[in-house]
Amino acid sequence: MTINKQLEGTALTVAIEGRIDTQTSPELESYLKDAIEGVTDLVLDFTGVNYISSAGLRVVLAAQNWMDKKNGTMVIRGAGKNIKSIFTVTGFDNFLTLE
Repeated sequence: MTINKQLEGTALTVAIEGRIDTQTSPELESYLKDAIEGVTDLVLDFTGVNYISSAGLRVVLAAQNWMDKKNGTMVIRGAGKNIKSIFTVTGFDNFLTLE
């Protein structure tokens, strides 16, 4: 998994490439926890994500909760058909903003 970020003021875009699974999700969680300091708008760019496991879903849920607690916004952008399908089957599409 590769993580790249772009910060513009209080808006942060985090582009993720590869798999988000039990091996990589702890790294992503730690990265996001540190990166959202002072951020009000978070975009997770899933264009390069080809797989997400339940461990990855837990990190996405945690990030949404962190942003909710600070009255911020979070958007998942560029998720492919398979990833969107996982969000739909799990019900995550009911509370995540998908673009």
